[in-house]
Formats: sequence, C-alpha cells, structure tokens
Amino acid sequence: MKAKSQMKYEHYSMRHITRKTRTIISLGVILSLIAILFGPPLQVAFAADLLNKSDTMSSLKDNTASDHTIVFRTPTGAGDSTDTITVEFDKGAGTAFTVPGALDFTDLDLAHSAGGQTSCSGVTFSNDETLAATASATAWGVSVNTTTDTITLTAPTDGVGVAAIAGNACVRMRIGTNATTGATGDQQITNPDITGATNYTIAIAGTFGDVGDIVVQIILDDQVAVSATVAEALTFSLSTNSVAFGTLSSAAVTTGSHTVTLATNAASGLTLTVSGSTLTSGSNTITAMSTAAASSVGTEQFGINAKDNATPNVGAECSGTSPIAAAATGYSTVDNFKFVSGETVISSSSGINSTTCTISYIANISAATEAGSYTTTLTYNATSNF
Repeated sequence: MKAKSQMKYEHYSMRHITRKTRTIISLGVILSLIAILFGPPLQVAFAADLLNKSDTMSSLKDNTASDHTIVFRTPTGAGDSTDTITVEFDKGAGTAFTVPGALDFTDLDLAHSAGGQTSCSGVTFSNDETLAATASATAWGVSVNTTTDTITLTAPTDGVGVAAIAGNACVRMRIGTNATTGATGDQQITNPDITGATNYTIAIAGTFGDVGDIVVQIILDDQVAVSATVAEALTFSLSTNSVAFGTLSSAAVTTGSHTVTLATNAASGLTLTVSGSTLTSGSNTITAMSTAAASSVGTEQFGINAKDNATPNVGAECSGTSPIAAAATGYSTVDNFKFVSGETVISSSSGINSTTCTISYIANISAATEAGSYTTTLTYNATSNF
C-alpha cells in the first residue's frame, strides 16, 4: 500500500510540473508578442527599382559591334566605399552579347546629374566622374568579367565624397567608342548572333541598393538601303550675241563686255573655253595678245579677261552663291588681257551654283593700222567634268 501511495504522489507531481511549465512558456510567448507589437520596428532593407531606364545603342544588328548609352535614375544613390554598380549584358540568355577582354575604363564614361530629379528627360549630366582600373579616393574602379559579360564599377574609397551619386540622380554610362571623357574608347560590345528578332535583358544591380532591367531587341538588320539618282546637269547662257566696238582710235582704248552664266553639279567642275580668230578685215588683222598684258594705247591689241578692271574701267568679278566658278589662269589678272583661241577662260574644280561672269574685251590700234571693217566670231564652249 505504501508503494502504491508513493506512485500516485509522483504522478501528481509530474502533472503539476507539466502545467507549471506550460504556464511559463505561454507567458513567454505573450511577452514576446507584446515586445513585437510595442517595441521598435524591425529594420528590413529592400532594393529600390531603378527609374527612367534606357539603353541607346549605335547598332541593333546581330553580330555587330555597338556602342551603348545607358541612362537610369537611382532613388537610393551611390557613393559609399562599399557600393558597386554592375551591368550584366547576358541576363537569362547564357552567352549572348560579347564583352571583349580588352574593354577597360578608357572605354567607359560615367556621368550623373545633381540629384533630386523626377525625370531624366532633358537632364544635364553635370558631373563627369574619373574612372580607373581600381577604385581610389577620387576615382571609380572599372572591372570586366568576360565569362558573365558583366561590367562592375566600384565607388571611390573616400565614401560619400565628391564622386558620390545623390539620391534620384540620373546616371549616364557610355560604353564603347562613344566614351570620350579622359580618353576615347576603342572597344565595343558585340551584339548576339541570332536567327530572328530577339529580346535581351541588360541587368543593372550591385551593392548600391537599386536594381533594374533594360530590354533591348536585336534584329537581323537595322539598316535600310536608300538609293536615288541625281541627273547630271549643266547650264550655260550668254547675255548677248554681239559686242560692237564702233570706230577704233589709236588715241584711246576701246572696250566692250557681256556676261556668261554657268552652273553644274559635275564632281570635277566645268571649263569655259573660247575659240576663234582676232579682229579681221580681209587679209588685215589686229594683233591678238598671245600673253597676258596691260592695255597699251597706240599699239595693236585684241584681248579679253574675266575680271573687274580699272584700266580700262570695264568688267566685274564672277558672282553667285558659293561655290562659284572663277576666271582661269591668263584671264584672271586685273588690267591684264589675253586672247589665244581654244584656251579656258573660266573654270571650277567642283560643282558650282549659278555663277555670272563678265567677259571684257579691249581693242587698240596703231596709227598705221589698215582701214577696214574688222569682225570676228568667237565660240564659247562650256564643258562639265563628270
């Protein structure tokens, strides 16, 4: 009987202890809940979504080297010494883009706005950061992983210093030959080789706290061949078909003039030549000026030029909207005249707009020049050099 009573007592004690333990545990749970409800809030960090993201590429054609201009707005900002910004070109695509191993910090530009922007449209990227192979107190470090086709920028070691990117600043990254700050880039990223138009994701992340994806579409060809033909053109006209000297005198020079108008789109320009003989009366002639020379009153002379002369006062410079033609050698010196059949009087080395030139004539005779009616017919020939 004693043994039986002892067993009952022990059973009662164990049950009592179990209830007590349950009471203590329940009280602990209640106190924990109170602490959660009324204690300080838990601090949980979440990555912010990048805004205003874009990637403007110099080419969307497959298997083609391309520059990238990546723009985004970062709500958090970046600049702590532990911050990194990564740009992954192959997210979810395996091997797609090819980031060359030779690509380095000279092939990148990093710029950003002052901060506090609500949009990146028309923003001024007023801060151009210094880049280097490794981060320093004043430079962002740049490294490239060709296995994952990822570019990593590491913030300067000075923490939130002069190179810090403020919250809601717009960031611009130029990658390729479009990078010109400090040095001009010479490496580009090659687009994926595809069989049809395909979307690819460029992922921006890192430890700076914000993340975002940019989708670009690679196509088989981003060029349109446009062809057209421009007809060859030449215009030429004379203001008159006659020049009347009247009666010549051995005591004064006699002058005359007319204009020619020329235009062409020939790549090598044009030439205007003159051919014919000097003033002639039967078997008598007035001596043609075989070399360029000034007017000499009392001496037989017949010559022309295409200049604005003072002695005698005749002629004008070639005029028009540039590019225009000009007087040719031998006929391009003021107050000097010449006439040799077949020579070029006016010329241009490329296409010209409508040009008006004045052809000036002089005639001098001596006291012994034979009397008679002197005439000549000159032929002007304009030729385009296509």
